[in-house]
Amino acid sequence: MFDIGFSELLLIGVVALIVVGPERLPKVARTAGHLYGRLQRYVSTVKSDISNEIELDELRRAGQSFKESVESAVSGVEQEATVVDDYLRKETASISKVMEAMAVTEGERPVTGPAMQQIAAESTPQQSLLLDEPDQNVVSPEPSAVVETAHGENADKTA
Repeated sequence: MFDIGFSELLLIGVVALIVVGPERLPKVARTAGHLYGRLQRYVSTVKSDISNEIELDELRRAGQSFKESVESAVSGVEQEATVVDDYLRKETASISKVMEAMAVTEGERPVTGPAMQQIAAESTPQQSLLLDEPDQNVVSPEPSAVVETAHGENADKTA
């Protein structure tokens, strides 16, 4: 901090001895030492307080960034859940329409091509899921094959 050499300290000591006198010099030196010690303790306390405030500020920033990342992850999961929920609702509605058509035509006559086209026109096309992994439960986009198979089995049993 200060660049004071031995010769400078010796000069200060000689001047203090002349100004203060040999009788009071030990008491003044002791008081100066106590004041210097207090100054060092005060400076170290201020340094540690500043260091603690800096660390606390860094922790607050880290906590805030963690909170923001968790909130963004939650919103992303909620959006994906909404997409999946909408997809499943549409598929459920499509299956319900096919089941209604099967119930109406069961026992009367098999579902014809135009009837299946009308059912397919009313339902929306399949939406692809925005997931990281491919869909493992891929269902054929033509529900007519399932309906015809089901009616073919019923026709064999009733005949």
